[in-house]
Order: sequence, then C-alpha cells, then structure tokens
Amino acid sequence: MTSSLLRAVRPRRAASRPAARAARMVLYGAAGLLWLSLSGMTIGSSAAVALPRTDPVAVAAAPRQDETSAVSLALPLVVAVAASLVAMYGYIRRLRRSKTRTTPGGSRTSPSPAPFDDLDERSRDLLVRADDWVRTSREELPFAEARFGTAAVEPFAQALRAAEAELAVAFRMRRRHDQGVPEDPEARRQALAGVIGRCEEAGRLLDMAADGFDELRDLEGDVREALEAAEARFRELTGRARTAEATLAGLARRYAPSATEHVTGYAEQAKDRLMFATTRLNRAHQEADRGKGGQAAGHLRAAEGAVAQATVFLDGVERLAAELDEAAAMVPAALSGAEAERAGAAERLTDVPAGEAQARILHADTVLASVRQETTSGRPYDPLDVLRRIVEATAPLATGRTGVLSAAALLTARSATAAAADFVTTHRGAVGASARILLAEAERLLATRSPADVPHADALAREARDQAEQDVRAHGNPYAEADTRAPGAAGAALGGILLLDSSPTATPPSFGGPRTRNRLTIPLD
Repeated sequence: MTSSLLRAVRPRRAASRPAARAARMVLYGAAGLLWLSLSGMTIGSSAAVALPRTDPVAVAAAPRQDETSAVSLALPLVVAVAASLVAMYGYIRRLRRSKTRTTPGGSRTSPSPAPFDDLDERSRDLLVRADDWVRTSREELPFAEARFGTAAVEPFAQALRAAEAELAVAFRMRRRHDQGVPEDPEARRQALAGVIGRCEEAGRLLDMAADGFDELRDLEGDVREALEAAEARFRELTGRARTAEATLAGLARRYAPSATEHVTGYAEQAKDRLMFATTRLNRAHQEADRGKGGQAAGHLRAAEGAVAQATVFLDGVERLAAELDEAAAMVPAALSGAEAERAGAAERLTDVPAGEAQARILHADTVLASVRQETTSGRPYDPLDVLRRIVEATAPLATGRTGVLSAAALLTARSATAAAADFVTTHRGAVGASARILLAEAERLLATRSPADVPHADALAREARDQAEQDVRAHGNPYAEADTRAPGAAGAALGGILLLDSSPTATPPSFGGPRTRNRLTIPLD
C-alpha cells in the first residue's frame, strides 16, 4: 500500500515543481530589482553625505528622507515588473494546458485510439497472414535440410520455432477474446493489440532469418543441385499418387463412405500439384541454362511448394488408412470398456439428481446398443465415428477416462486435428481466421493429452474443418483464368503456393515474414 501511495504522490509532486520554480524566479527577480534600485539610488548620488559629529539626530534624519524618496520611486517599478512576470507565467500555463488537453477546444489533442472494429479486423487479418508465413517457411525448411543437413539449418529451425510460439500465443489470445475474455472493453482492446503485436513479432523473427537462409540455399547462384533434390521427391510422389488411388478404393470397399469423405479427391489434387510442379521444374531448368538465376530460383520455389502440398495430400490418405484400421481393431475393446463404465454408473452418480442420472444412463444404453448392432451387421461402418460415439456416450458416466476409452478418445482427436490441419495447409489461399483459430485451439488442447481436454480438441478440430470447407466454397475459383496460362496455377493459388494478381507475373512465397516472403517473382505462362 505504501509503494502505491508513493507512486500516486510522485506525479503530483513532479507536476508542482515547474510552478514552484517559476514562483521562486518571480520572487527572486522582484527582490533583485528592489536591491538594484536602492543600490542605484545610493551609488548614483553625486554629493557626499556629511556626518556631523555634534548632532547625531540631524545626521540620521537627512539620509532617511533620501531613502524614503528612493523607495517610493522603486517600489511601483518592482510591483509592476512582478505583476507582469506573474501574469506572463499564468498565460504560459494556460497556453500549455490548452495545447495538451484532450477535451474539445484545445489546439492539439492526444491521438484517439483506433476504432474497435478496425483492431478486430486487423487482428484477424494478421493471424491469417502470420499463419501463412509460418506454414510457408515450414514447407521450405526440409528442402534445405535435405541438402545441407540438420546442423546447418538449425538456426533457421530455431527462428521458425520462435515464430510458431509467438503465433500460438496470438491464436490463444484471440480465442479467449472470442469467448468473451476479458470482459472490460479497454482490456479487450489491449488483447487485440496484443494479438497484432505477437503476429508482427512472428513475422519479424522470420524476416531476420531470411537473408541467412538465402545465403545457405544460394538458389540464385547455383540452382541445379536443388533442382535435382526437388525432382527426386517429385518422382517419389508420382509413384505414391498411383498407390493412393488404390488405397482409397480399398478403403471404400471396407468402410462406410463417411469414413473417407474427408480425403475424397486428395489423389486428384496431389496429381494437380504435381502437374504444376512439372511445369515449374522445366522452366527452372530453362532459366538456369540461360543464366537467369533469379528466375530459375522463383520457378524452383514454386515447384517445391507444389511438391510439399502433394506430400500433404498423399500423407493424409495413408494416415487415414492406418487410423481406420487401428480404430476398427479398437472397437471391441472400447465397447467392453464402455460396458464396464455403464455397470458402475449408478453408484458413481449419487451426487447427480436422480432424473439426470437416469437420462445419462439411458442415453449411454441407447448409443451402445446402436453401436453393437452396427458393428455386427456385416455392413461397412466408420470405425472412427463409432469410437467417437462410444467415448461421448460414456463420458457422463465416468469420473475419468482410463485405458481403452482414453486411447480411443486420443485416436479420434488426433485424426480430426490432423485432417483439419491438412485441409488448412493445402487450401490456405481461401481459409480465413475463424477456422485457423479453432484449429490452433484444438492443437493446443491435444498437446496437453488431458482426458478432459482431448474430446474438446476433437470437437474443435471438426468444427475447424467444417469452417475451412465453408470458406473454400464461398471463395469459389477466382483463378480459373490462371489455368489457361499455366496448368495447375489455380490449385497452386488456392493452396497459397502462388500469389496471383492481374499482372502476367506471380509470386511464390518463400521462407520469411512480411518483408521477405515475396522476394521472388516469376512469369505466369
């Protein structure tokens, strides 16, 4: 309390010091004028004053008459000067106050804060941009690591991790803001400003590392070795694209359509990215042969982005196949675990109102009976969806998920979160802030591995995927014209591999932040 009182008093003391100093100056000035006037009267007299020894009374009377005359002349002058100084000091204070006050009428006002809606929109826009900076940098880093090794790229990996950390905090702050935390209007403004600052810091960290990253890769100096590495990955993916089609066909025979709907079309989209990569790799060779290192580097970077996203599509198909097989094997054990939770539910729900407890048990019985019938009918079903239903139905009956039910919840949450992340990555040219905020929160909760958080992460991830798909549908295909100039360019623009405008050129984003990511430009033909 004492320190807070001191802090409260200090500004007032500090504010009073100029006034005190000015008052002292006025008093000192008046005294000085009085002294100079009296001294001047005495020193300026041309006649010496005689001091008779025999009449002390007469001696004292004569100078007192002169002093009274001098003082009577000097005092009006001193008073006038002092009054002028005081008036001048008051005028200066009033003038300074009028210039610095924030009420209407002052000649200068303090900058008004930005409107709340502007802060809100800017924070959402920067979240999308910063997420793109991080995803693009994350895509390019493995190409450098494949050539130069882990140790060589570690400084840039550290910069990327630091940027990811800043972005994660920004997403968390925005998520809390969307949930109404904090409630105070000024605190909410500060929260949005914090989101903006974190995004800008993420971009700054990547910008600082971009020059060194370019020096390491040296694409404009000699692009041929990097071309060979990209082409090797391209050839590998071409074979995997054919395998993915066969994998999807097999999944369609074994499982319900809902089990694979999130990866429907992934094999075709992978082929589209690879077709675009073929064109860019060929152009990179041509420009390198002509000695145009900058153009060659731009085409190579576009090809690398397409190769990276084709990898995401194909990895998604293969990962889903493994998840479905794992889920199918887990269903019988999950059913047994759910039945065990159901058996002891009545004893555990004694602190819950009887009607509510009965409703929970009845709901679990209905869901479990439906699952048993579905899994024993001999018809294809969606094992991930079955596990999710078992976990959700059993959750209100248990004090905490353990064993197989905990594993089932973790499997479904991981699957949903990875699927949402894949979609955002490969469609980031159209996905807005809402889906990214939800996805970031799902990833954060999943990382905790808390039994209470995992199901929530699952729900948020599925919501993020639905929102992202809505964004893509609303976005449509504004780049259809680009495909007439460069096959696969529309898909590359949708994936954020190319930034298109009305000119005949395009920008393949690179490792870096807002200042450096657009440093390459290629002709779109």
